[in-house]
Amino acid sequence: MKPTRTLIAIIVVSVVLRVGVAFIMGNRIEPLPGIQDQQSYHMLAQRVLQGHGFTVAEDWWPLTRAGEATAHWSYLYTLYLVGVYAVFGAQPLGARLLQALIVGILWPLLAYRLGRRLAGETTGLVAAGWSAAYPYFVYYGAALMTEPFYITAILASLELALTMAAQSVEPAGRGRTAGRWALLGLILGIAVLLRQLFLVFVPFLVGYVWIAQLRRSLQPGAGRLARRIIRPAAQSLLYPAIAVGVIALLIAPWTVRNAVAFNRFVLLNTNAGFAFFWANHPVYGAAFVGILPADTPYESLIPRELRSLSEAEMDSALMGKGLEFVLQDPLRYIQLSISRIAAYFMFWPSGDSTLFSNVARVLSFAVALPFIVYGLIVAARRWRAWVLLYLFVGVYTAIHLLSWALVRYRLPVDAVFLVFAAYGVVDAGHKLRRAVGKVRPALRNVES
Repeated sequence: MKPTRTLIAIIVVSVVLRVGVAFIMGNRIEPLPGIQDQQSYHMLAQRVLQGHGFTVAEDWWPLTRAGEATAHWSYLYTLYLVGVYAVFGAQPLGARLLQALIVGILWPLLAYRLGRRLAGETTGLVAAGWSAAYPYFVYYGAALMTEPFYITAILASLELALTMAAQSVEPAGRGRTAGRWALLGLILGIAVLLRQLFLVFVPFLVGYVWIAQLRRSLQPGAGRLARRIIRPAAQSLLYPAIAVGVIALLIAPWTVRNAVAFNRFVLLNTNAGFAFFWANHPVYGAAFVGILPADTPYESLIPRELRSLSEAEMDSALMGKGLEFVLQDPLRYIQLSISRIAAYFMFWPSGDSTLFSNVARVLSFAVALPFIVYGLIVAARRWRAWVLLYLFVGVYTAIHLLSWALVRYRLPVDAVFLVFAAYGVVDAGHKLRRAVGKVRPALRNVES
């Protein structure tokens, strides 16, 4: 089968699987494993449609009082639901189906483009197929949460970054180059609006593209340092500034909204403080637990003197408390961060998980893990080509090991891991065929 037809078949399977899960989830909004946040997004979208803005309908997680403003959840994803609900009514199934269609097409397509660019057609197709059928991705593809669009935006930003890094900046093509940087800023901005955590990785990605393009534009040979290096470097800084400017323009309206709603500066969302406080609370000792038991609700850990604060004030105060935990006992923080490795890379069944979660975990990460490890090793031979993906995996993992680690938070890394796994499968297949080719003549000689 031709590669194009194979890719189309993979995309069809990807869409069918996600649409099937969307129908199974239907119009019900239930606290299913790993996707409890869809209850909040469904509620917020209805509040916006009813003219109440981004406020909660009743006392809501984490400790926002009924009728008060919230910035805890992604504005962009809430607006996606608002748009779908405005057309079809507050029917979660409609939002699930549209989302399943969008990510069902884009996700394997982007995985294919990444794999093909880095290691050829076969690797691209294997990466696409694996992404299409990866149980975690199929499940989350129909959930009313940020993950599907967020991970799609991450893959798109990585693919565009690799494309741009391979191109020279010619004087005649500066307009086209500026346009690509603006597009990169748009994609990065979308990812940030879906999950503000991605802001931490933005400088690494932008810096990678800028350095790659700068190296191509530097004038070789003798000459004045200013003409060969300093001037091109200064001129090329304009392009990253375009991307950063686009990101800033996308964030700015929500910063203004937050200033009006909370009477204080909040860049985007009010969840970093809560997460860092809970993740490093002394209740864990030196051993992190992904989800605390029911008899230790997260709200109960928040000091009583902070509970009367607004959501934004509480988030800021809790960030301060979290940093105090770190400074009071740095050794415990190091031990706690190391213990988060198990929670983040968990691939084995657990008695604390549902049957569904255990099966999905094993069929997803456990099956892929050997090929991921092998792919990470063999790709290191061509590390210059793969460095951006290594960088993403390393930075994104470090963020969560230093804060809050859950399997759900690893899913963006899984999307990139599968490209490595696909390369590992293809490389292992080539080596196996060569080994078989060497053994066959020997077997024929023995038979004769």
